[in-house]
Amino acid sequence: MHNKKSLLLLLTLTLVWQASPSLSHALENTAPTEGMVDLRILETTDLHAHLVNYDYYQSKVDNRFGLVKTATLIHQARNEVKNSLLFDDGDHLKGNPLGEFLARIRGIHKGKIHPVYRAFNFLGYDAIAIGNHELNYGLSFLNAALKGAKMPVVNANVYQVKKNKPYFKPYVILKRNVVDQQGKQQVLNVGVIGFMPPQIMKWDKANLEGKVIAEPIVDTAKKYVPIMKAKGADIIIALAHTGISSEPYFPETENAVYYLTQIPGIDAVLAGHSHGIFPGPLFSRLPNTNLTTGQINTKPVVMAGSFGNRLGVIDLVLEVKAGKWKVIKGTALTRPVADEHGKPLVKTDKALYRLIQNEHQETVDFIKKLGL
Repeated sequence: MHNKKSLLLLLTLTLVWQASPSLSHALENTAPTEGMVDLRILETTDLHAHLVNYDYYQSKVDNRFGLVKTATLIHQARNEVKNSLLFDDGDHLKGNPLGEFLARIRGIHKGKIHPVYRAFNFLGYDAIAIGNHELNYGLSFLNAALKGAKMPVVNANVYQVKKNKPYFKPYVILKRNVVDQQGKQQVLNVGVIGFMPPQIMKWDKANLEGKVIAEPIVDTAKKYVPIMKAKGADIIIALAHTGISSEPYFPETENAVYYLTQIPGIDAVLAGHSHGIFPGPLFSRLPNTNLTTGQINTKPVVMAGSFGNRLGVIDLVLEVKAGKWKVIKGTALTRPVADEHGKPLVKTDKALYRLIQNEHQETVDFIKKLGL
């Protein structure tokens, strides 16, 4: 009798299973798959020299910002996944008294590494973009500071006047060993390209005129994306130091992210410049935008605020078949360092703080001497 009941139960379950292909397919999809790779992309942007959770104007700690806070989010986000990449989207050298003190008072001495790049080296950034404010202190200062950066520095739309070639490295293809869902090693070539607003020729005319010119962002992207693909990029990430707007495109468009998402071959966009938060309610009326998944024109996009107050996170699911990679899914969100009341959500990265403490203290002491 017991055997008959067991047999009947087994037969019933089999019939239910066969009648429910969606159920069986869903369960199959949850199983680890060879050739399927989960890749996390992390972004900081518009740090504006806010390395420390400190307000130099008020002479007090402020836990609402600071890379020493964002760093803890970086560690957490990395520990949650097997594969991750970390990028900065520009405007990291200028924007507070620390940046001003280092550029205008102390300067960059031979053999010394700017604390922003020391911090980036310590945290293991995979590549960084140049923002428009990196140009504010002049090209000589920027070139001296960049010698301390151990990661690729990219920008594609700023050109040398005399040689008519990119002033910076326009793009880089990062060869990375990644682990697929079954734990097998795969090789992924990640193309990374950078952009900044062409308005730099107006904003920094005194520093740049006769030395460089700026090309339109979207036109430059359309030029380089096919080249990057031909050079072997499996996926392409845009470090776009430019904002998000669906206003009609024209060559001098300052906020070009929306139109970058329409370019075939660009798989994810890290946005910046306008200090906004994407996905976020500010963009609720943006056409072809999904704030739940963090997509614009079906492409994942993230903009992580400013001053290190948030970490941008894009999660991609990639599939490789016969050596060809395809993005199956992409979602984006940001993680804050403090809640809406300013209460800290993460601890300070003490190791990073010790690494940049001297310059921070020099800045504090200098402000005190000025009686400010």
